[in-house]
Amino acid sequence: MTAALQILKDTYGYSTFRTGQSEIVDHVIAGKHAFVLMPTGSGKSLCYQIPALCREGVGVIISPLIALMKNQVDALLQLGVRAVAINSSMTASEVYEAKQKIRNRELDMVYVAPERLLMEDFLGFLAEAPISLFAIDEAHCVSQWGHDFRPHYAQLSILAEKFPDIPRIALTATADMPTRRDIVERLALGGGRTFIHGFDRPNIRYTISVKDNPKQQILNFIEKYKGESGIVYCLSRNQTDEMASWLKERGYNALPYHAGLDAVTRAKNQESFLAEEAVIMVATIAFGMGIDKPDVRFVAHMSIPRNIEAYYQETGRAGRDGMPAEALMVYGMQDAAMQRSFIENSNAPESQKRIEHQKINALLGLCEAASCRRQILLEYFGDKSQPCGNCDTCLNPPLTFDGTIAAQKAISAVYRTGQRFGVSYIIDVLAGKTSERIQQFRHDALNVFGAGTEFSKQEWQSIFRQLVAENLLQVDITEHGGLKITPQGQEFLKEKRTLALRKYTGKIKSGSKEPVRISADNSESGYNKDLFAALKDRRLQISKAANVPPYIIFHDKALREMAMKKPATLEAFSAISGVGENKLQRYGQVFLEVILEFGSQE
Repeated sequence: MTAALQILKDTYGYSTFRTGQSEIVDHVIAGKHAFVLMPTGSGKSLCYQIPALCREGVGVIISPLIALMKNQVDALLQLGVRAVAINSSMTASEVYEAKQKIRNRELDMVYVAPERLLMEDFLGFLAEAPISLFAIDEAHCVSQWGHDFRPHYAQLSILAEKFPDIPRIALTATADMPTRRDIVERLALGGGRTFIHGFDRPNIRYTISVKDNPKQQILNFIEKYKGESGIVYCLSRNQTDEMASWLKERGYNALPYHAGLDAVTRAKNQESFLAEEAVIMVATIAFGMGIDKPDVRFVAHMSIPRNIEAYYQETGRAGRDGMPAEALMVYGMQDAAMQRSFIENSNAPESQKRIEHQKINALLGLCEAASCRRQILLEYFGDKSQPCGNCDTCLNPPLTFDGTIAAQKAISAVYRTGQRFGVSYIIDVLAGKTSERIQQFRHDALNVFGAGTEFSKQEWQSIFRQLVAENLLQVDITEHGGLKITPQGQEFLKEKRTLALRKYTGKIKSGSKEPVRISADNSESGYNKDLFAALKDRRLQISKAANVPPYIIFHDKALREMAMKKPATLEAFSAISGVGENKLQRYGQVFLEVILEFGSQE
């Protein structure tokens, strides 16, 4: 760990590891396999980058998108790390040159897409290359249970066969229990260790509101973030174009991003978002995986996303710098119908469609629940939390009813039918609806048969979604969507505690109060804002000259620290968090001049 700590300080400019990092780094340096699940913005990249720098050979990083590779490589080059990406945007001679550097041990890390890695000639090349480790980033793409399954990722099991002695580390911020098991199994990581360091992003406030004039709702939401960057997610290309134009007419620098735009326009708009401030990206889900822009202050959804994992990942693009951020979703039942239509019209096998439908149900449970949004999100991923006090249901409790008896009936019906049937079947039993299937299993003879006629089918669906969201029931997506009682559900039946559920009205109400406004400056005070602005101007000049986003030079957090501590020497400047040796040599004097010049004017 001495060498790792030295690299952390000299290269990255940090004096200590964040929670969880050192244990993972030590494990992988020792040549062992690992599965790592850490929240967005918690420093997952260091968990493979530092071991790659400590071990002999080149670290091979498998990444899904060219834009993400470029972002990572640009950041590493600024740190003085020898890194390159090999992808389809390169010429044959550029690829040859990169391979030569790997053979000659002139590179520390190489980024490739899974499609490239799986090519026979590339696997042959790697078999003769000095490799320190394999890192599989965005590892949820490996699993059929994951929200972004990609067949080429699933084929990465070949690494265990061809390179059994080289450590493999798989990393993601978004994986429920079935997804985690699948990743470990498919990548043959069972002989290594699983590191789980929670999902909570306490700096993000979650709000879900009924859809009622969505454009105006989004506009009201983002008005408090004038001069800040954000993302607005839309369901369709047309909606994306319309919303971007509408915001532009109202004075916002809003840019569209979707698969229907030509590649040049998409790349240009993404570059503007990364390189400039106060840009709002209005986008379909085609945008965003791996976007490392740290100062995104808000993420808004004009429709429900595909599932809870997608919602968590997309909202997680806000506040990566740890500063307060906000997530809003406006929601209508027609959104769910459209998402279900997408599922049904896809070419996915029926088993995959069943999984996707169950995941939509879990998301609807989050929307309809009366309890803390954050608790439900974390429970979904197997994480525990107290009510957060920083979501709409905590700040502005919704209209509820005493759902204790309804919950007892629902859970009893699941138990008495053998914990293997889906929601629709259980509702039919509770409603006393006779069918050939119910008679075949003799469930019409159960005491729960017909015990739930006081609620309509839609009301029972809402109740069941909330019980799943409350983690009293769970949907076994690996077993055709059958409902099972969780340990918490069993405890609920024994304790007979009171349970408040949100009233079903056909739409979701988040209450009449406005969400509490968050100041982007309220978590750090005491720095000179005029000096901070001057440092940002200088950073922008440098980033434009280097053709990289400003945050790759220094994060806002580092600039705030400079504006607070006002270092006057290179030695003092080196103590700023995020200032490693390479950045000290490149930029130390330049930023010192701004600080000293500002001091002389005070």
